[in-house]
Amino acid sequence: MNTESRKKYALITGASRGIGRAAAEAFAKAGYDLVLTSHSSPEALKSLAADLRSSYGISCQPVQADMGSELDVQRVFAFLRNLDVLVNNAGIAHLGLLTDMTAEQWHRIMAVNLDSCFYTCRAAVPLMLKGHKGKIINVSSIWGTHGASMEVAYSASKGGMNAFTKALAKELAPSNIQVNAIACGIIDTAMNSTLSAAELEALKEEIPADRLGRPSEVAQLILQTAQAPAYMTGQIITIDGGWY
Repeated sequence: MNTESRKKYALITGASRGIGRAAAEAFAKAGYDLVLTSHSSPEALKSLAADLRSSYGISCQPVQADMGSELDVQRVFAFLRNLDVLVNNAGIAHLGLLTDMTAEQWHRIMAVNLDSCFYTCRAAVPLMLKGHKGKIINVSSIWGTHGASMEVAYSASKGGMNAFTKALAKELAPSNIQVNAIACGIIDTAMNSTLSAAELEALKEEIPADRLGRPSEVAQLILQTAQAPAYMTGQIITIDGGWY
């Protein structure tokens, strides 16, 4: 099949809410057929998929999957025969002192936030090679560069994601597959729901834009990155309201 004439396919992980949900809506509006994953909110994911099919006339397959599980990722990719864009958005956070963290909690953060990128990219690259092009976009955090107190594991996982992005970009550049990451500042999502109103207000005062970011803004940047010139690869693109 002529790859220029067929519809484009995107896989977006962690798509039931927040940035992932907004990204799914942005890609659906742009005409992409989608495979979407969620681990903890399968009903919300099914509802989103139905809405996107109805609103935009696309194919949208919801899959309940733990992206930190190699077997679950293999099951997700069973739904795909072609892939143009992979958005690694699934992620979890942990707030607390490192000394209070269990080994199980540490390994879970690394599995969902970092191991998942290995599993998905390893499966995605052969599909992209078939089409002689592809875009891999990893949703990272400014804490991957700057580090956050009380979020050592999360910061480490995102720092690993950034290094993963840069290294894989070099590996895949000769194959016309671009790998970039979006480093988010404080975005108004459920992940930040553990912060009190006072803590959120204090954060806003530190941000030059004087507000939290919106998931739709990150989604727009993800879509723009998917549509960027092929010469842009290996970049960690920051969206943080001028904070860092």
